[in-house]
Amino acid sequence: MQFGVLQFFSWPNRRGELSTIYERALDRVRIMDQTGFDAVWLAEHHFSTYSVCPSVHVMAAHVAGITKNLRIGTAVSLAAFYHPLRLAEEVALLDHLTQGRINWGAGRGFDRKEMEVFGVDLEDSRERFQEHVEIVLEAWRSDKLNYEGRFNCFRDVEVLPKPLQQPMPFWVAASSPDAMKWAAEKGFAILMDPHASCEELGAKYQFYQDTLRAHKHSSNQVTPMARLLAIADHDEQAEHIARNGSQWMFGSYFNQNRGGSGEVQTTENRISDYVANTVIWGTPERVADRLLELEETISLDYLLAAPLSHASFVKFVDEVMPRLA
Repeated sequence: MQFGVLQFFSWPNRRGELSTIYERALDRVRIMDQTGFDAVWLAEHHFSTYSVCPSVHVMAAHVAGITKNLRIGTAVSLAAFYHPLRLAEEVALLDHLTQGRINWGAGRGFDRKEMEVFGVDLEDSRERFQEHVEIVLEAWRSDKLNYEGRFNCFRDVEVLPKPLQQPMPFWVAASSPDAMKWAAEKGFAILMDPHASCEELGAKYQFYQDTLRAHKHSSNQVTPMARLLAIADHDEQAEHIARNGSQWMFGSYFNQNRGGSGEVQTTENRISDYVANTVIWGTPERVADRLLELEETISLDYLLAAPLSHASFVKFVDEVMPRLA
């Protein structure tokens, strides 16, 4: 099993200085660099204390300067919010500055406030996202880019630099059936979200694999699966961390996006279900056993860990990872 960390920069209730949030996260990154992690995956969000990291590309450049071994992933670049050629240039430049350590992850996003502020219509957002991804990939492949789509038209544009890595490692964040279907039809690798239950995650992964094979693509893609972790010396402590983290998440993130088919009601029943079926919590031994079970049942070969506390991260490194070696 490979290990990465889905790194948020959460600022719960604005407690303490924001600089302290960044310092603690970067301390974790330094530990990851020396303890066998494959990558840190940086989460982009806007206009919320859920995660104060509006530019994963700026953060990635900083992370590169304090690490030597760790790959640096974007999880994700919210591609619909960028001019696609600027996005292609920035990510390729990052790849050079990091000496080829970038994993590019792209996603559509679903936050209504983000879309409203950046002038992206919700109804057009999927098609705009897909077009921008196609443009970035074509810009990296082509000496001169020629592209005509619904939202963009380019003629004879030389986009420089090209990525150092050829090809650039690339993933699409995919949580809905439509997103997974599109990615599989194109043969793209996917990042799987932390908010599906473990059972749902397995069913989604099977659908993705079946669709890959149906379109004659390799099914040997590396598929990071994000899981929220709460780890403590006793199950009761871990469950408390899991519940507190879930309550914060529902209040600060899900609650902003009410309405439509993705509506999430912040009720106690929903939170209890989330803790029971989505968050992986318990003692280090219990968490390790659960992860080994998921390795067998849903092919969890790449854990994208999202610890719900600093103590959970430390226990994962010191007590869970050795059990999985």
